[in-house]
Amino acid sequence: MKQIQNFERMVLDLSKTGVKKRVAVVCATDDHTRWAVEHAKEMGFVEPIYIDNADKDLAAREAVALVKHGEADLMMKGLINSDTLLHAILDRETGILPQGRVLTHVGVAEMHAYHKLIAYSDAAVIPFPTQEQRIAQVGYVTDICHKLGIEQPKISLIHCSEKANAKYFPFTVGYADIIRMGQEGAFGPCIIDGPLDLKTSCDKHSMDIKGITSPISGDADGLIFPNIEAGNLFHKSITLFCEAEVACLLQGTEVPVVMTSRSDSRVSKFFSLALGVLMAE
Repeated sequence: MKQIQNFERMVLDLSKTGVKKRVAVVCATDDHTRWAVEHAKEMGFVEPIYIDNADKDLAAREAVALVKHGEADLMMKGLINSDTLLHAILDRETGILPQGRVLTHVGVAEMHAYHKLIAYSDAAVIPFPTQEQRIAQVGYVTDICHKLGIEQPKISLIHCSEKANAKYFPFTVGYADIIRMGQEGAFGPCIIDGPLDLKTSCDKHSMDIKGITSPISGDADGLIFPNIEAGNLFHKSITLFCEAEVACLLQGTEVPVVMTSRSDSRVSKFFSLALGVLMAE
């Protein structure tokens, strides 16, 4: 499979393969969500199931039930509060998060400042990831990169410095174990390194100037942020200042859940839906 370098290529590939997935769309009462879904329907890769119940909690539970009964291949968030949707997803009796799985948020961005798509986690769900949660995040981001046709994705464990610091940033000590797991094949073919800062992860010139030797080589395919603040700041900064288009999903659930902000553009919602279909394959 040839590497998918941009969202346009991803959409074209989905259209050519003839894949079509059933998507349960929760509260698609806003123009952006409705446009994204209908455009995906026109492109031929989704069959929408609209759930627009005035009781938004009930709408979320109806969508989850469709997934549980095998009647939907993925879900999509419309004009509904994230907490309301998550409450239905995480319900211990009727939800769609299997026991032992980690729920997290993963984004993929396309921007003029970078030469390819880049995946990142987590901008919306886990405040301060434990080592176990971070390991799951690495797995999800690596899976997405593989789906994008990257045979051996380069995953960078982000920090403000290139040195682990047990006293002030104890989580960086756990990076060594994650790197070892990657070398042992725990995530499939991939290259993992860190701690690295964002600039050296994505810019070979910066890495060379600092005299850093890393297999990431300033060419990261995936970024694992230390906490939700760092991930959210990256997400908001690239969309505001870099005019990036982003696609966002929840991972860990039985099926992909397209999880965009209510203020995201209709194009970003469309690309998120396309990414969800790709991951549902």
